Amino acid sequence: MTGAEVLLEALSREGVEVIFGHPGGAIMPVYDALYHRPDLRHVLVRHEQGAGHAAAAYARASGRVGVAMVTSGPGALNLVTALADAMMDSTPMVAITGQVPTTAVGTDAFQEADVTGVTMPVTKHNYLVSDVNEIPKVVKEAFYIASTGRPGPVLIDLPKDVQNAEFTGRFPDGVDLPGYKPTYRGHPRQIQRALKALEAAKRPLLIAGGGARHAAEAIRRFVQVTGIPTTTTLHGLGILSADDPHFLGMPGMHGTAAANLAIQQADMLIAIGIRFDDRVTGDVSRFAPNAQTVVHVNIDPAEIGKVVDSQIPVVGDARWVAERLAEGAKPLSLDPWWQQIREWLRAYPLRVPARASLRSPEVIRAVGEATGGEAIVVTGVGQHQMFAAQFYPVKHPASFLTSGGLGTMGFGLPAAIGAQIAHPERTVVLFDGDGSFQMTMQELATVVKYRLPIKMVILNNGYLGMVRQWQDLFYDDRYSEVYLADSNPDFVQLARAYGIEGTSVRSRDALSDAVARMFEVEGPFLAVFDVAPDEAVYPMIPAGGSAEDMILEAPEEVER
Repeated sequence: MTGAEVLLEALSREGVEVIFGHPGGAIMPVYDALYHRPDLRHVLVRHEQGAGHAAAAYARASGRVGVAMVTSGPGALNLVTALADAMMDSTPMVAITGQVPTTAVGTDAFQEADVTGVTMPVTKHNYLVSDVNEIPKVVKEAFYIASTGRPGPVLIDLPKDVQNAEFTGRFPDGVDLPGYKPTYRGHPRQIQRALKALEAAKRPLLIAGGGARHAAEAIRRFVQVTGIPTTTTLHGLGILSADDPHFLGMPGMHGTAAANLAIQQADMLIAIGIRFDDRVTGDVSRFAPNAQTVVHVNIDPAEIGKVVDSQIPVVGDARWVAERLAEGAKPLSLDPWWQQIREWLRAYPLRVPARASLRSPEVIRAVGEATGGEAIVVTGVGQHQMFAAQFYPVKHPASFLTSGGLGTMGFGLPAAIGAQIAHPERTVVLFDGDGSFQMTMQELATVVKYRLPIKMVILNNGYLGMVRQWQDLFYDDRYSEVYLADSNPDFVQLARAYGIEGTSVRSRDALSDAVARMFEVEGPFLAVFDVAPDEAVYPMIPAGGSAEDMILEAPEEVER
C-alpha cells in the first residue's frame, strides 16, 4: 500500500463516510487512491473554505467528526478561516492538507506554505507527517483528539512523497497519549454542593450552551423536575424546545429582555457547557451582580474562572454531570421568582415594528410556521442570524447551526450543504443576508451537483445590515462602505443559472405563497425577500455594556 492508500484505509477504520474537499497538485496521490474507494463519499466543493464549513456543520448536525481535504499552499490557506471557526465553536473536525515533498519543504517551492505554523493557533493540534509508517497512528490520534475532551479541529499535513511512499508499518489498535486525559466524570462532591446550593436559592437560573447540546435529554429532565427558569446561548438553542414554558429565550447582546433581566436578578447561576462569551456577558464586572453562587460545568478546565468567577466549579462532560444533577434534583418552590419572570415576558416580548415594508422576522416566523420548528436551520452572519435566533422556534438540539465565536460571514451556504448531507431525510433551511451569501455563493454549484434540497432564504436589505445598524447607533449615521443594493446580483436569476428554482418577494402580500411554494418544490429552492433597508435587531446591549444599558426597541424609524 502507498501512503495515500493507507490514509484512506485509516479514515475508513475511523468510520468516515463523507469527505468534503477540493483536489490539487500536492494531494493528487490521495485523490487517485480515492478513485478506487467507492465506500468513501467525496463532496466536491468550489472553494476550500466551503469544505471546512461543510465539514464543521456535518459534524455538529451528525455528532461525528467532520473531514475536509484540500491541497497545499493556497488550498490549505483557504481552509484557515474554517479551522478558526471550528476552533472557536468547539467543533470536531479533521483537516487533511497536501504538502510539497519533504525534500522541498522550506525552499519556497511551488504552492508551499508553512501550514502547521499558520494553523497552530487555530487548531487543537496539528501534524506534519514525515514517515509513511506514521500515517495510521497520526490519523487515529487526530480523530481521538478532535472528538474527545473539548472538541476541536485537528490538521494533518501530508507531503506528496509521503503519500507515494510504500507502507511497511501496521495499524494501531488504540492511542497512547499520556499527557492528554480529559476529565469526563465531574467530582461527586462538587455536584452535591451544587444541588444543595440550588435547594437554598430563591432566584436560580440555568444557562446552557453549545457544549451541552449532547446533554439535552438530561437537561430537560433536570428542568422538568426542578422547574428552574432556563436560557440557552446561540449554540445552545434547541436544548429546550422553544415552546417549553421554562425557556426564556437567548441571553446576551441580542437576547430577550426576560433572559437578560433574569441573569441580572438571579441569586444563583448554573452554567453548563458555556464559556461566558463576551456577547453573553457584556461588561463582566456588571454581569449577574446578585449571583451569590455560580456553578460552572465545563469539560475544559481552562474555561472555568477565565471570565466569570465560579464558587462551585465542576470539570466534566456536560451530559455526565447533567445526568447526575437530574438524578439528584428535587422540585423547587420558585413561585415569586416565576411571577417576576412572567411579568418581564409580558412586558418585553420580542416585537416587530409595524411598517409598510416587509420585515425579516415576519419571513422567519412564516418559515417557522411552515416547518413547525422541525427543520435544521443554518445561518450566515449578520442581522438575519440574530433575527433567526430570536424568531425561529427551534425544537431540537443541534438543529440551529451558525458561526458564533468567529462570526464568519459566508458560513451559511456551505454549512447548509454539510447539514443536508448529514441528514438527507430532514428539511434544511438556510437564512442568509445578501452580504453574507455573496461570500460563498459559488457553492450553489455543489448544491446542484449533489441534488441537495436545501431551502435558501435571502433576507435582502441591500446593506451590510449589522454594520449599518452600528453606524446608525454609534457613528452618527455615517454609512461608510455598507451599501450593496446598487451592485447586488439578481439572486433569483443567479440561482436559475445554476438550474435552481427561485422566487423574489417584494411585498407582504406575496409572503405566504412564496413560503408555501418553497416547500412544495422537491429540490433546492432560493427565495429572496426584499426587507426594510433600515431594520435593526432589538433588544440590543451595546458592546461593553450590561443589561442595565439594554436598548429594548428602536427609536422612531423613518423609512429610507
